[in-house]
Amino acid sequence: MESAEIRRRWLSFFEERGHAVVPSASLIADDPTLLLVNAGMVPFKPYFLGETKPPAPRATSVQKCVRTPDIEEVGKTTRHGTFFQMCGNFSFGDYFKEGAIKYAWELLTSSVADGGYGLEPEKLWITVYLDDDEAETIWREKIGVPAERIQRLGKKDNFWSMGVPGPCGPCSEINYDRGPDFGVEGGPAVNDERYVEIWNLVFMQYERGAGDGKEDFPILGDLPSKNIDTGLGLERLAMILQGVQNMYETDTLRVVMDKATELTGVQYGAAQGTDVSMRVVADHIRTSVMLIGDGVTPGNEGRGYVLRRIMRRAIRNMRLMGATGPVVQDLVDVVINTMGQQYPELVTDRKRIETVALAEEAAFLKAVKGGTNILDTAVSETKAAGGTVLSGDKAFLLHDTWGFPIDLTLEMAAEQGLSVDEPGFRRLMQEQRDRAKADAKAKKTGHADMSAYREIADGSGATEFTGYATTQGESTIVGLLVNGVSAPAASEGDEVEVVLDRTPFYAEGGGQLADQGRIKLDSGAVIVVRDVQQPVPGVSVHKGSVQVGEVTVGASAYAAIDVNRRRAIARAHSATHLTHQALRDALGPTAAQAGSENSPGRFRFDFGSPNAVPGTVLTDVEQKINDVLSRELDVTAEIMSIDEAKKQGAIAEFGEKYGERVRVVTIGDFSKELCGGTHVGNTAQLGLVKLLGESSIGSGVRRVEALVGVDAYNFLAKEHTVVAQLQELVKGRPEELPEKIASMLGKLKDAEKEIDKFRAEKVLQAAAGLAAGAQDIRGVALVVGSVPDGTGADDLRKLVLDVRGRIQGDRPAVVALFTTANDRPLTVIATNEAARERGLKAGDLVRTAAKTLGGGGGGKPDVAQGGGQNPAAVPDAIAAVERLVVETV
Repeated sequence: MESAEIRRRWLSFFEERGHAVVPSASLIADDPTLLLVNAGMVPFKPYFLGETKPPAPRATSVQKCVRTPDIEEVGKTTRHGTFFQMCGNFSFGDYFKEGAIKYAWELLTSSVADGGYGLEPEKLWITVYLDDDEAETIWREKIGVPAERIQRLGKKDNFWSMGVPGPCGPCSEINYDRGPDFGVEGGPAVNDERYVEIWNLVFMQYERGAGDGKEDFPILGDLPSKNIDTGLGLERLAMILQGVQNMYETDTLRVVMDKATELTGVQYGAAQGTDVSMRVVADHIRTSVMLIGDGVTPGNEGRGYVLRRIMRRAIRNMRLMGATGPVVQDLVDVVINTMGQQYPELVTDRKRIETVALAEEAAFLKAVKGGTNILDTAVSETKAAGGTVLSGDKAFLLHDTWGFPIDLTLEMAAEQGLSVDEPGFRRLMQEQRDRAKADAKAKKTGHADMSAYREIADGSGATEFTGYATTQGESTIVGLLVNGVSAPAASEGDEVEVVLDRTPFYAEGGGQLADQGRIKLDSGAVIVVRDVQQPVPGVSVHKGSVQVGEVTVGASAYAAIDVNRRRAIARAHSATHLTHQALRDALGPTAAQAGSENSPGRFRFDFGSPNAVPGTVLTDVEQKINDVLSRELDVTAEIMSIDEAKKQGAIAEFGEKYGERVRVVTIGDFSKELCGGTHVGNTAQLGLVKLLGESSIGSGVRRVEALVGVDAYNFLAKEHTVVAQLQELVKGRPEELPEKIASMLGKLKDAEKEIDKFRAEKVLQAAAGLAAGAQDIRGVALVVGSVPDGTGADDLRKLVLDVRGRIQGDRPAVVALFTTANDRPLTVIATNEAARERGLKAGDLVRTAAKTLGGGGGGKPDVAQGGGQNPAAVPDAIAAVERLVVETV
């Protein structure tokens, strides 16, 4: 049974039994504590935590998931993988243990003809929690599973929680016996390789307290409403139903390995080393396609870093198997063709996915070339210092700047006889990840305990947003936090977070910055609001300080936003929509939004593009935008179903989470997007849009920055002033300025070349005199000294080599010259073959000189270069070279 059919049967089975079918959420997690969705229940987390009311009492989904803690282990075993699909059925206060168990057994054991998976009942083993007598009785008496095939396991294996205070409960797992070829008998308690877990039923019935690990926490009591959360691994079931040894041999991964064989000639199963590479390629390419499909683009932070890392591991492993040219196009195509049966949007979005993937492949191949030079230098410096371990910070630099996978650094360093400080590297990597995660979470929560916001949400419900229709209005303070802790009151000067029952303040989201303004209480107290966030869905938290008086929970208040700021942001947001559409018209659908920020009077817009946008195209885009402004198109917003929005052609932003009902913003006949932000009423209100330019912010992602309205006018006014000044300087009309300035710059460049030529000739003229004045150190001709400051490195090198060449015969020669350029000392040292035979090597001499100068250097035995930080140490460096020559000969 193919994976697509397993998925179809799952959804059909539960839909027929009253479950609402919920499409897979994006892999981009709407949770500051997660980079990516890593479990099937993640999109349902707000329902289980009581933050949001579930749309239905029963639900089912097949959720895309990515887990990345063990990336280095992928390929080494057949059990590790990054992407997987989790089939789940959920009950929110509806059916409980008996219902969940009966559904699971029915679907697994019903015949294929009746819509089931057709597993043999006698091959299914059950585990339950130690004291969960209720579940054990249901399995034994209601289902008929023999007692000898039901095993009780402890908290570590059969008890579930989110790892934080909240819902928890016992689990019951269904395991499939793969037979004696996979190990000894005895059930899952003895051998989880033979008895593989395929379905986990979680019975959420308790509330847990704080504690560490999977076992060390107290049970506080029963939940008011009992819930069901189950998860079946689609890939594991496919492995069983397709009769293969492991998940890499299932239909959606085997085809990728077959394509890798076609591209490299390497057969899977031929050797352990290439088998590892095959599995890495299959897993990582599939994961990459799914991430790009959901709007992730390669980068050096967060989820973009995850994508970049796994893509580059896949490409490198293809090269290890012998691939010499580009391979990503073929591999991506086979993944889209296979996974597209389950996720048709991959086929629709094929061109964009391929564009991003190919750009990353090209960038990595270029990085390998450049990074190799950096690694060679780092290796040389390590060896020169007598070390045998490449430092963790050097490995981190290669990884962070050049995109070198750590295993590539390990391999290349080993080839040159060095190990790598992996603990140091991983410490720096973890620090980077922790900073990124902390920054994302702090932005949303202000470092407050999430439970404080949930308590407010439980007590008062969601905040009603009135800002679409009004900019001010009456409200009531329903929640107050001081220094991240709930408080009944706050005094003048306190930093506070305030929750109102209704608010005109827009909370930051969808690329739009938050409103600012004031909240005034009937008592005369005033809160200055600087930021608004939604740390939990639907609850707007106003962050600011108490300017006057005392603030108390329950007090009546009057909230008013900064209207001028709101209008400026609204102009920027509407201009962003126009820019998005104009870019798509010019570049095609691959110019999909990859991020934005709408601030007062200006905006930035990120979009997919493998190459820079030509200036002429950008000019045409700007012209088109301003043409739309002159047409005075109305800007309207309408609430509709997500399906209706898609039918109307509304554009959705990658990574945004949308419910069943969405808000669609339409700008005349020009633009239609899903958007929750605030906008102008008519395009004429924008006045003017000025694109400042575009640049790269990552592989396959470009950024346009622009000004709107008065800010755009002020920018053009300043440009006009600059143009007028240039006209006066060059005595020409505006249209003549480019030609006249280009001519002046050309003349200046020619003059600089003449000066460089004259300087080089002057330096080289000294060669004969330097050679003639060589010292004789026990038969070795030594030329050591300084040349005029400002001599460039290239000229110094030419001079040193010229002097060495002027020393006649077989006489050993050492030439060591020093200069200072840009306040930094520089030296080049050369030796001839006769000198090297007497133990005088340029690299050794340079390291001695550079150490004296407070720096480093290296090179080959015949010529080497170094530098330092201390120009005053040049005489000491000269003396150090002389001493080393004397000591050596």
